[in-house]
Amino acid sequence: MFDADHKSLCAGISLLFFQTSLYPIMERIFGPIVVTRICRVLSIPILASYKYIALLSGFMLSFTLCVASIVKNVLSVSVITGTFMLQNSAVDQHQRGAANGISMTLQSICKAIGPACGGAILSWSQKRLNAAILPGDQMIFFILNVIEGIGILMTFKPFLISNHY
Repeated sequence: MFDADHKSLCAGISLLFFQTSLYPIMERIFGPIVVTRICRVLSIPILASYKYIALLSGFMLSFTLCVASIVKNVLSVSVITGTFMLQNSAVDQHQRGAANGISMTLQSICKAIGPACGGAILSWSQKRLNAAILPGDQMIFFILNVIEGIGILMTFKPFLISNHY
């Protein structure tokens, strides 16, 4: 079985390998915007599959969670890396430190607020288990996919400041 230590080790090694070898190649070929879009689009089916992964048991559950976790982490880190690259090209050299500090602060605030919002949405969704449209857990994954879709839309021309990529 895959225990938590093996999952963390697998995820860490895969992230290290991807960020040091595959991401730079993909970024040179496609650019950070396209890589970010591709990773966000690929995240949607992974998010949607978590509900069905929970139906598995035993080794298949552990293995599938490990693979899904690795893929989701790689995609998330690629989105964050691409976003930072876009941000750094959108500001002048003397403003990069301030821009990075502000973005890291906002990212930390969102990481603090996210679990509270997630808990509220989970509680609300558990009250609507018999709803006709998107009952229970389906609503959670729908909301997560809508947020991911908004992230995809934010990578298109009207929302981007920089024309370097």
